[in-house]
Amino acid sequence: MQRELLITADGSHTIAVPELQATYHSRHGAIAESMHVFIGAGLYQLPSVQPLRILEIGFGTGLNALLTLRHAQDRQQEISYHSLEPFPLTDAEVQQLNHGESTAMQQEYEAIHRAAFDQPVIIHPFFTLHKHKISLETFDTTAQFHCIYFDAFAPETQPELWTKAIFEKLHRMMFPGGLLLTYCSKSIVRKAMQEAGWLVKKIPGPHGKREMVRAYAS
Repeated sequence: MQRELLITADGSHTIAVPELQATYHSRHGAIAESMHVFIGAGLYQLPSVQPLRILEIGFGTGLNALLTLRHAQDRQQEISYHSLEPFPLTDAEVQQLNHGESTAMQQEYEAIHRAAFDQPVIIHPFFTLHKHKISLETFDTTAQFHCIYFDAFAPETQPELWTKAIFEKLHRMMFPGGLLLTYCSKSIVRKAMQEAGWLVKKIPGPHGKREMVRAYAS
């Protein structure tokens, strides 16, 4: 599957997949979107539990992990970060991405990508990364999470990931009151979430999207 580098509106890179007519992040701004959807609408709303357990669906460029690492450092909050990615980027693709805004941040970004799959890797005293080279459909765990970053490709591209069965599976992995964040607010997605037991709320979306979803585990 061919992947191409793309510069988004805020100057940060994303990856485009022409075959799927999809991008890993918004063309309106990769960093801006991640900060709004997952950090602002998610992390900032969570209690300061130690450790905070996060599950990300779609590691992609590693941007969400990097921004969460910075949050952990700034807040001195211990985070255990699990991320699923069956098709990781190559080293050459990672080297082209400009998500490191400083030398220190670039070094952390590279450490995130160098981290081995399927084992815990301490990136920072406040941030342990668990990358899983597996699809969501086959992922199985007895662990529970406080927050889910649902960052899969859109329903038109990956309809199998936006079903009632998938959201039921994710609901079973959550602590009561945990949050699921996603950029997608389509009615068919909200209905699937609600039928799976989530309390679904539409909230303002990032630039270029009027709305997004924050769902609560009952």
